[in-house]
Amino acid sequence: MKKFLLLLPLLLVGVSLSNFAQSIPSSLEIGTALKQALEQGTIKSADQLSVVNGFFGNAAVKILLPPEAQKAEKTLRSMGMGKVCDDAILSLNRAAEDAVVQAKPIFIGAIKKMTLQDVTNILLGQPDAATQYFKLATTADLAAKFQPSIQVSLDKVNATRYYTTLATTYNRIPFVRKINPDIANYATQKAIEGLFVEIAVQELSIRQNIGMSRTTPLLKKVFAFADKAIKH
Repeated sequence: MKKFLLLLPLLLVGVSLSNFAQSIPSSLEIGTALKQALEQGTIKSADQLSVVNGFFGNAAVKILLPPEAQKAEKTLRSMGMGKVCDDAILSLNRAAEDAVVQAKPIFIGAIKKMTLQDVTNILLGQPDAATQYFKLATTADLAAKFQPSIQVSLDKVNATRYYTTLATTYNRIPFVRKINPDIANYATQKAIEGLFVEIAVQELSIRQNIGMSRTTPLLKKVFAFADKAIKH
């Protein structure tokens, strides 16, 4: 009995070290978990923004008229043409909602190309490290993919017509600074910006486990390890 009591602290240390070792994820587990989290976050972001009012009903990403057109908007509203302005704004957001679903395969492709160093930098990096990675890795591809799609979407929801009407009506007013009736580039840029705003929200949710967003045992293990590593 005395011998057991003498050995008990060593046994407890052994169990503690064993549990500690089990709590440290392997490189494979870190890579798998983070890619799961990123795929979950990016797909959820695209899905949420692609529904009706995904952009228009979300104040954080709602697309307004371009800065150069906002003076025109104020003038036209004062002339009783508020509906023209409202139609143009609504249709810009509808075009973005229509196009943003195409982001999913681009993000999944970027995730598959991640190196172990990329994964580690993101896991132990700043709260928006994943969002910044995607900005660098996908913005050019998103713009190339979105541009033609946005143009089709703008035409489909009559945004081109509404904005052209707004611009040409305003441009007829004497002595005003003319605005460009081409809206596709602007809509593409704002759609991409809105997508990254939503991805940042999803990234923060997983990092802070908001709403129990760490949905698998592997996600819980890897992000619990990251929580401790970042604190220390």
